[in-house]
Amino acid sequence: MTSAQDRGGKTMKKFIVVILVLNLINPLYVQACTTLLITREASVDGSVIVGHSDDSELFDQRLVYVPSADHEPGSLRPVYYDASALGDKPEYHSYELRRYVGTERGPVYNETDRPQSIPLGFIPQVPHTYAYFEGSYAIMNEHQVMFGECTDGTKIQPDPVPGRLIFYSAELSRVAAERVTTAREAVILIGHLIETYGYYGTGETLPIGDTKEGWIIEMAPSPEGKGGLWVAKKVPEGEVFVAANELRIREIDPADPHTLFNKDLHAIAEKHGWWKPGDGKLDWLKTVSLGEYSHPYYSLRRVWRLQSRLAPSMNLSPWVENGYTKQYPFTIKPDQKLSVRDAMALYRDYYQGSEFDLSKGVTAGPFGSPYRFPGPKDAGGSDTGDPNAKLEGGWERPISIFRCGFSYICQARDWLPDPIGGLLWFGPDEPMTTSYVPFYVGVTDIAKPYYTVDTTTFSQDSAWWAFNFVANWAGLKYSYMLKDIQQKQDELELAALESIKEMDKTALALYQKDPAKVPPLLTRYCETQANMVVSEWWKLAWNLVAKYDDGYINAPQKMAQEVGYPDDWYQASEWKNGPKSYAKPDKTK
Repeated sequence: MTSAQDRGGKTMKKFIVVILVLNLINPLYVQACTTLLITREASVDGSVIVGHSDDSELFDQRLVYVPSADHEPGSLRPVYYDASALGDKPEYHSYELRRYVGTERGPVYNETDRPQSIPLGFIPQVPHTYAYFEGSYAIMNEHQVMFGECTDGTKIQPDPVPGRLIFYSAELSRVAAERVTTAREAVILIGHLIETYGYYGTGETLPIGDTKEGWIIEMAPSPEGKGGLWVAKKVPEGEVFVAANELRIREIDPADPHTLFNKDLHAIAEKHGWWKPGDGKLDWLKTVSLGEYSHPYYSLRRVWRLQSRLAPSMNLSPWVENGYTKQYPFTIKPDQKLSVRDAMALYRDYYQGSEFDLSKGVTAGPFGSPYRFPGPKDAGGSDTGDPNAKLEGGWERPISIFRCGFSYICQARDWLPDPIGGLLWFGPDEPMTTSYVPFYVGVTDIAKPYYTVDTTTFSQDSAWWAFNFVANWAGLKYSYMLKDIQQKQDELELAALESIKEMDKTALALYQKDPAKVPPLLTRYCETQANMVVSEWWKLAWNLVAKYDDGYINAPQKMAQEVGYPDDWYQASEWKNGPKSYAKPDKTK
C-alpha cells in the first residue's frame, strides 16, 4: 500500500460514538442494533427469516466460519468474556477490535502474535459441536438455527464475576449454535445456562429461528448477584417481530404454552420491589428496565418505522406518551408477504419520505446525506445517560446508520436439506451502501476478504473496507452517488438471487447422489460469489472517485460538468448575497 493510500484510509475513518445506556452508574460502549424475525407464513417463499444490523462502530467486523468439532468425554467448554457486553477488558484479553483469540473456534482466531483470551469459567462440553457462522454473536448454524440480536437497557448491568456470572448473550448464542437443532431447544438451553451459571452485562433481545418457527428470548441480570432473569415467547405464525434496543415482551402469562421464563422470576422481582402480585401480570419491560434506551425515540422510532412499513394499514402514529407505550404490538401481520430482498430494503431505511427523513434539512447538506455524527451535545455525550434528562436537541436514530459494522438476512428453508437450505446474506458496513452476498451453511470455509478486517488500518484486502470506503466517499455527493451504488446493488443482488436458484438445484441433485460432495461445491460457489462482489465494489469505489472528482460529474467524453447545488440550497445559502454586482449587497432583502 502506498503512503497516500494509507493516509487516505486514515482520513476516511469514522469517530467511535459512545452511547450511554440506561444504567446510571456505568456508561458503556455498546452495540445498538435493529433486529427482526419473519415467520414462514409471512414470507413469500415459506422460509423463516431472521435479520440483524450490528451497529457496532469501528469494532471487530469479521465474519467467521467456526467448524464443527468432536470432544473427549469429560472435557470442559471454556466460556469467554465478550467486549460486546461492557467494552474492553484487558484482564480477560478481550477487546472490541478482537473479540476472541484462541484455538477453540477454528484457525481464523488462532493469532499467535496476540495474547490468548482468558475464560470466565467452564461448562461441561458435549461430544460434538456444530459448525456455525459468527460475528459479534452467533449468526446461523449448520442445522439452519439462526440468531438476531439487539442490546437493551436494564436497571442493573453488572460486570462479569469469574465462576459466578460468566455468560453474556454473545457466548450464550455461541453455545446454542454449537449444540441445538431447533429454536425452541436454543431458548431452553440459554435459559438453563443463565440460571445455572449467571448472567452479566446489559439486557438483550435474541430472535431465534429455525425451519419451522421463531422464538424471542430476552434476558437481564438478576439483582440477586447470581443467576439471571429471562423470558421467551413464540412468534405467532404469519406475523413479524421487530426490536430496536428496547425489551419487547410485556405481560407474562404463566398459562400460555408459548411463553417460557425462569422459575424464580416472580419471586426475585417481588423480593427486590420490582413487582408485586397486586400489580397483576408481571410486565417484563417495566420490571427489569427503566424504559426506552438512550433517549426518547432512540428505539421506538425504529419500531414504528418498521411496523409502519410492514403494515401501513395499521396507521401507527410515530408519537407516544412515554417509553413504556403499548402502541406498538409485540408482533404484527404484514399487509404483504415478504421476500429476502424486502427484508434487505427494510434495513436500508433512514425514514425516506417521512417527516423524519434524514436526507432533508440543513445537516443533510446540499446533497441529502443522511449521516448524523453525534458528539458531546448529544445524549450519548451527557454525564448521566438519563433518557428523561432535558436535551437541547437530538438526531433521529435511523435503521441504516453510518456506524453499522455489518448486517445480515438469514433464511431457513425446510424444503431443502440443511447444508443447502440455510442461507446467510451478509453485508459489510451500513445496509444502505452494502451489497448482500450469499453463504450456504453447508460450506467449510468462507472467502478471505470477509474475515480480513482491522478497522484501524485501511486495506484493499478487506471486504469491510471496500464497503466502508464507498459509504464514506458517498457522503461528499450523496444524492448523486447513491444512484450509482443502488444500480450496482441491484445488479449484484438480483444476479445472486437468480444464481442461488440454479445452485439450489445443482446442489440438491448432487446431495441425492453423494452428500459428501456438496460442501466442496457450495464452498467454491460462495467463495467465487463473495470474491467477485468485493472486486466489483472496489471497481465501483474508484469509479466514484473519478466520476465525482472536484465536485463535478465527469465522463470520458464530457468532463467537469458543473451541476452546482439544488435550488433550495442556493436560496438558503449566502450565494444570493454574493458578488453579482459592484455594489455592496443589501443583506436585509
